[in-house]
Amino acid sequence: MIALQWLLPDRLTPGPRWLLPVIEVALVVVLNAADPGRVKRDIPALRMVALGLITVVSLGTVYSVAMLVRDIVGKHDAGTPGQRLFVGGGIYLMNILTFAVWFWELDRGGPAARARGTDPYPDFLFPPMTSPDMAHKDWEPRFADYLYVAFTNATAFSPTDTLPMTRGAKSGMALESTIALIIAALVVAQAINSLG
Repeated sequence: MIALQWLLPDRLTPGPRWLLPVIEVALVVVLNAADPGRVKRDIPALRMVALGLITVVSLGTVYSVAMLVRDIVGKHDAGTPGQRLFVGGGIYLMNILTFAVWFWELDRGGPAARARGTDPYPDFLFPPMTSPDMAHKDWEPRFADYLYVAFTNATAFSPTDTLPMTRGAKSGMALESTIALIIAALVVAQAINSLG
């Protein structure tokens, strides 16, 4: 996500283009130095740093989406059609990655709490949870599973095989789908318009 933010044009980033990536890299360094692997210890201060990191990334993504909408609706000069498609695709991918990290960080209290089994009630019901005889006995969702959920939700605009069980999970999926739909509709509409 940091690389995608770095590649965006200045007009689509809050402040100088380097500002958010520098803040995010600093937070990642703090997290990795304090707890390499990030699942071994559940320290409230580290949890706050992790949630702060994803909040900074999310604010950057929301700003980029808003500026993309402004550029397209306001017909600002946003480069060639290929550049606009590249930027729209980058922001679409940022949306998927942002929500994948949110889902991973929030489901049953986050990775450390999930590993310990602190909360038995999942925010997301994955297929191996409904058919335990069809999965390894120690199966638990990993980041790739949340990335798949975020990708399919942004692409299909609805859950596919993994169901949101809590209001928070449902709200997050609805917000991700809405952002993805706005990006896709506007970028496709602009691409079609540029052909004419």
